[in-house]
Amino acid sequence: MHRPAQRQCQRLTRILVGAAAVPMMLVASGCSSDSGDGSGDDAKKDSGASASSSATEAGSVVKEAAYAKLPEPCKVFSSKTLKEMVPKGTKSNKEGKSGDTQTRGNCSWNSLDNNGVDGSQFRWLNVSLLRFESDATRGTGEKLASEYFAKHAEDARSVEGAKDTKSQPLTGMGNEATLVTYDLKKKEGTFKQQTVVTRVENVVVTLDYNGAGLAGDKAPKVADLTKAAEKAAKEAVEAVRTANGVGGGSTSGGSTAPSKSPSPSKSPSKSAGQGSDLGKDSGTSTSPSKSSTKKS
Repeated sequence: MHRPAQRQCQRLTRILVGAAAVPMMLVASGCSSDSGDGSGDDAKKDSGASASSSATEAGSVVKEAAYAKLPEPCKVFSSKTLKEMVPKGTKSNKEGKSGDTQTRGNCSWNSLDNNGVDGSQFRWLNVSLLRFESDATRGTGEKLASEYFAKHAEDARSVEGAKDTKSQPLTGMGNEATLVTYDLKKKEGTFKQQTVVTRVENVVVTLDYNGAGLAGDKAPKVADLTKAAEKAAKEAVEAVRTANGVGGGSTSGGSTAPSKSPSPSKSPSKSAGQGSDLGKDSGTSTSPSKSSTKKS
């Protein structure tokens, strides 16, 4: 009650006290009925604001991402697969550094089969894993992974210096997948590059595999490299599922027990790395590697 109203009520009370015929309940009624403070309206406003806030918070909730963890990148392939793809480098694995192994990881192998005067056969294999978590402002983990998949596949098709680039969609692995192939000339020789980018729920798996015939040896057949790359990509996808307790198991030795989702992470940084450099150590990359640099 405002002060002017209080003083008026007090004067009215003093005047009416002397008049016995006037019921005191009228005084009380008159003083208590003052609505000048607007407390009723404020309460309604507060109630409405709380309801609106609750509705806003409810609307910000997004679906939890399907997969909460990643397999160990250097263990996604079986020993048989490695022997077929990098016969002289099955134990050459180098794992990239990562600040959060449950969000990103990569591992690479290289193989050099030296046949003396008959030349040499070089192979390089790299697998990159990138997991996205759902975010109230950016969308579900699946949506973010799909957006990254599209961009990353386009980057693989736009490699600087690539010749005879070809791209085609793949089926039978994950939710969406693309194969990109091209030739890349280096000072050591011409490398036959195979890049498979695939998305399984909220995880993007990128497999880079290239080979070259050096010192006069014949270049490997693209069909053979492609077949091996596709098989390995399927194995990596299965390793992701197995690590999260989904699927029929894997030869990679990943955990079959589902885990709790870790705390939300920041948006993944852009990929960086070279996928076709002879003997290049990509294991120090802190983020999943591209096959090469993008055309300017």
